[in-house]
Amino acid sequence: MADAPKTLPTTASVPAFLAALEPARRREEAQAIADLFEQVAGCPPVLWGSAIIGYGQYTYTYASGRTGSWPRLGFSPRKAQHVVYLMDGFTGQADLLARLGKASTGVSCLYIKKLADIDMEVLAEMARR
Repeated sequence: MADAPKTLPTTASVPAFLAALEPARRREEAQAIADLFEQVAGCPPVLWGSAIIGYGQYTYTYASGRTGSWPRLGFSPRKAQHVVYLMDGFTGQADLLARLGKASTGVSCLYIKKLADIDMEVLAEMARR
């Protein structure tokens, strides 16, 4: 039998999670991303696992038939950088990536060291797409 997913939605308080972040810059930046994403997504945040703030939810199915759930949009305020999860990836977003600022990408992750390095309006447009 396959293992159950480790990262699931919780009932933990997102405001309490954000308030506990250190240092202050990390906490302030995470709050700014949370506010932006809540506005873009049009739904309240949910803490997934111990450190992912997610908005909305979708179900996916692997080729094996196993299913799981994940936020449609989310981020994790990690110590070294914020990780933004854009589940549709970056296909068709080259124009926005070019204007975003200093960030790096994975398959569907955007890595941001500090918000001062990016254009928040461009991040909002990426999240909308």
